[in-house]
Amino acid sequence: MSNATVIKIEKLTKRYSGHTAVDDLTFTAESGKVTGFLGQNGAGKSTTLKALLGLMEPTSGAATISSKRYLELPNPAKVIGVLIEENAFHPTRTGRSHLRILARAAGLPTSRVDEVLRIVELEKAADRKVKGYSLGMKQRLSLAAALLGDPKILVLDEPANGLDPQGMHWLRDLLKDYAKSGRTVLISSHVLSEIAQIADEIVMIHKGELVKQTSLKKLLREAKGATRISSSDARKLAKLLIANHLTLRNQSSDEIVVASEDVNKVLAVAAKNNIEISEMASENNLEDIFINLTDNHKGSKN
Repeated sequence: MSNATVIKIEKLTKRYSGHTAVDDLTFTAESGKVTGFLGQNGAGKSTTLKALLGLMEPTSGAATISSKRYLELPNPAKVIGVLIEENAFHPTRTGRSHLRILARAAGLPTSRVDEVLRIVELEKAADRKVKGYSLGMKQRLSLAAALLGDPKILVLDEPANGLDPQGMHWLRDLLKDYAKSGRTVLISSHVLSEIAQIADEIVMIHKGELVKQTSLKKLLREAKGATRISSSDARKLAKLLIANHLTLRNQSSDEIVVASEDVNKVLAVAAKNNIEISEMASENNLEDIFINLTDNHKGSKN
């Protein structure tokens, strides 16, 4: 299956009085992929999503969905499902009635309500008042609202907010399957460990500018990471490595941390001195890579 560009952010800029929230930003999200949209608080993620969804007029540039602005879509609910901020729920309405009202407003069949309640696993709570819902249940209800039109595209901001570990696992599977069916998922999140388990593509921004867009696999492969090596003779191994002019990033009584590119040298020293290695684990993770790339991003204006 070939992937097509579905969401396109092109030279997007948004300036407020004395502040540039998004600065000449360009990136894409393709069909058949989960694209993780990452940035620190204030990096411009929300502004970008609002521009994409017609909630804010950019100063310049464009944000399009299948080559159209959101406001040009004839029936947006059937094209794109959105969860970008906490939904306003009427506390005395039930989950089912909330979704029925949204379905009618969007011109969708109310039969779809039962389908999305089943998808988000809220059937048993559907007739309870929303004021009695937990934060995680409200998040599932918001996702149900995004799925009402059976859209080809999902744009989600912090969708795992309030979910317990089981709920987060459920969400991962749902979004992976959604993308595998040829649809598009753009997900913004601060929970980078979750993004690392779900994303195919990564878009990083910092102070409104693009830092990097690449596949997650390529990003992890190119990053200069560290490897944690466990051994009952870790202290002896550490001394031998230092004597062989290797630099340790960290050490304790039962493990050492070395640059990943030095692992083969470490194994050679251990074998030569009959030191048993009990475990090796990469410390390369998306959070460390994100911090490193954004901290070192100079920006086009510097």
